[in-house]
Amino acid sequence: MKGKYYLLLIIAIGFVSIAAKSAVLQGDIIGTWKYLISDVPPEYESGFFTFEQKENKTVGYVGDTEKQEMKELTVDQEKVVFTIESQAGVFKYSFAQKGDTLTGVVSSQYGDFPIKAIREPKK
Repeated sequence: MKGKYYLLLIIAIGFVSIAAKSAVLQGDIIGTWKYLISDVPPEYESGFFTFEQKENKTVGYVGDTEKQEMKELTVDQEKVVFTIESQAGVFKYSFAQKGDTLTGVVSSQYGDFPIKAIREPKK
């Protein structure tokens, strides 16, 4: 009988630690990030991403004055992926996160472009 309780306790601890790890990884993206896209016209090469926590969910926006919400945002084990739709088309962003740096690619009908974002210091 004791063995069953120990097994249940170990399983419960495992689930809690997995959930906590996921929460820490998603929370680590929170903040404002300045990005730079290579090989694009100057008016498109830089801007800001903002990631926030709302109702236990990570949400994100592109832009600093006119914010556009990120679609299909996933933050999982140092990988960040989202889509932006605009009049110019659909843009898919894929990043790998290392600390305060995101590096990746923006994919669109115009091709794939390297992108890098650095987290802004908290004000």
